[in-house]
Amino acid sequence: MNASRWAHWFAISLLLALGGQSGRFANLAAQAVPETVAPLLEKPVQPPSVTAYQLRRHMMQRAKKPVPPQSAEEWARQAQVYRRHILEDVAFHGWPQEWIRSAPHFVQTGLIESRGGYRRRKFRYEVVPGFESTAVLYEPTSLSGRVPAILNLVGHDPLGNAAEYEQKRCINLAKNGMLALSLAWPGFGELNQPLNSHDFGGQLDLVGANSLGYFYLIMRRGLDYLESLPNVDPRRIGVTGLSGGGWQTTVLSALDERVSVMVEVAGIGSMETNLARPTDTQEVEETATDLLNDFDYPFLIAMRAPRPTLLIHNEQDDCCFLAPLVKPYVYEQVRPFFKLYNAEDLLRWHENTDPGTHNYQLDNRQHAYEFFSEFFHSPKITREIPSDAEVVSIQEFQGRLPEGNLTTAGLARKLASQIVREAVPGEGAGRDSWAQLQREKLKNVLRYSEVSVTEPWKLASTKRPGLQALSYQFEFSNALSATGIWVAANHLPTDAPFTIVLNDKGYKSSAQVVADRVNRGEQVLALDPLFFGATSPDETEPAYWELLVAGSGERALGLEVAQLVGIAKFVGSAKQKVRLQVEGIRAQTVAVAAAALEPNLFSAIDSQGGMSTFRYLLDAPVQYRTAPDLFCLDLLKYFDLDRLAAIASGVKIDSDAPPTSTAH
Repeated sequence: MNASRWAHWFAISLLLALGGQSGRFANLAAQAVPETVAPLLEKPVQPPSVTAYQLRRHMMQRAKKPVPPQSAEEWARQAQVYRRHILEDVAFHGWPQEWIRSAPHFVQTGLIESRGGYRRRKFRYEVVPGFESTAVLYEPTSLSGRVPAILNLVGHDPLGNAAEYEQKRCINLAKNGMLALSLAWPGFGELNQPLNSHDFGGQLDLVGANSLGYFYLIMRRGLDYLESLPNVDPRRIGVTGLSGGGWQTTVLSALDERVSVMVEVAGIGSMETNLARPTDTQEVEETATDLLNDFDYPFLIAMRAPRPTLLIHNEQDDCCFLAPLVKPYVYEQVRPFFKLYNAEDLLRWHENTDPGTHNYQLDNRQHAYEFFSEFFHSPKITREIPSDAEVVSIQEFQGRLPEGNLTTAGLARKLASQIVREAVPGEGAGRDSWAQLQREKLKNVLRYSEVSVTEPWKLASTKRPGLQALSYQFEFSNALSATGIWVAANHLPTDAPFTIVLNDKGYKSSAQVVADRVNRGEQVLALDPLFFGATSPDETEPAYWELLVAGSGERALGLEVAQLVGIAKFVGSAKQKVRLQVEGIRAQTVAVAAAALEPNLFSAIDSQGGMSTFRYLLDAPVQYRTAPDLFCLDLLKYFDLDRLAAIASGVKIDSDAPPTSTAH
């Protein structure tokens, strides 16, 4: 033990020895140090599996099951309403209309000839102004009249559309007289730049443009281009893809009626399968904000009726969406919708056993060829034409992207630079009415729903020299929970000041702060709301559950804020406001948002290790998986930290982050 620590412990021992001799020394005996507080914060309160179970139960109450109507005509009307809603209210939320409506603009950048009866044309195309992607068109050498065309969408493959199975499939389609367009995808292949990671879709949400619109425009541009080609039969357009490409296939083919035939491979599950295995749907686009609020993926497949639809899943998929788990919740649930049209045979299922893992290899490709040729009324294709020697390297696929091409993160920054908010009014009656309107807007952004503590379960009681602690599981009115450790000096009055401590790393990392506040004669609750520390549903893989929450129409940040407000109401009183001591950008945001919504509950916020503006999330950039709750749709579009502080007028807010010049 070093000299300073020995001296510290010696002083504590002396105080404890004197503690029973007088009231004066009894108060001194309650002095706390991190070494005595830390063990109080380390006892487990709630296993991650309990939090996961509560979340699963909570979200299953929001899950929607597709119920077939009485007639095909009724379903056709409902499906059109659903399409408009998903596109206009969800996918294109916040996107400029001129970008949505613009015509496809493809520029040929190269040509790869072959002796196999086809050629490959390389293109780049504009997704939105400033951001271009690439594509490869596999074209039969001899084209006569109008022929079928298939849009091929890649998943999360490092090689992108240069992947071997993607090339072989497109080559075979072209050799069989079809046009095959293969699109690149941000984050993979030629677009494999760090700032093109799909996680940066969360930054698009943050600035007010639903990330689903971004991914939808990327694939819809390909469909627009195919339809514009003079040799394409618009009645015979298909879409297919594996994994993330299967997800794209499902979304595009459900929402765009130009897609006559689709083959999805291992790209989707249902809410039931996703809640059982949240790692299946770990991508920002697959659980896009609000997409699953009124729907589920079986709805999208049902919207295909009566157009030919083949679902391929793998028996022992080593990635996601295993066939035995998906079939009862997707295929079986959707069959009654095709039956409305007397078209049950147009919805088909194939379970791959060779190799049975996550793949679009030979068996799956041959089933796709046969399905497309059958419903394109083309010569039947049952066997693949060997084409191993015709697969080219990724370097040959380079599409000559323009210098300074935006990335996903760059696009978010561009949109952020265009944000303009009304000025904060000066003090007075106008300020009060403005603040109230802003609170209502904040509630909408956070999807805020007030909760109350229904059961403050005391799970453990611990004593240390001069200290007492109680471990709590706080159960709320929505059946979710938070955990916390209440710490105070022995014999502290029940009306002593109350501080709630929040830390991005969980209350286990709050020993120093808790000790400091106890030494000031306060009661301290070291709190982990949902998704923090001990109340995380998964200690090793962040973001899966937060994605599911946002996808189902709630917001992780809103749930956290509601829990903090609920606990502040539980421990505070009309005479005793609660003080907040927070560390980290997540804790800071939860605290300031709570104070903005309920300023009368809180006396002060002391923020350490925070940020001065939400733009820091874009500029750093902060990795999505480290703070998924902060990438809340529209948060930066309408608010910033200084603006929230202005709404929380009367709450003293101190921060070690550099101040911003004005309330944005």
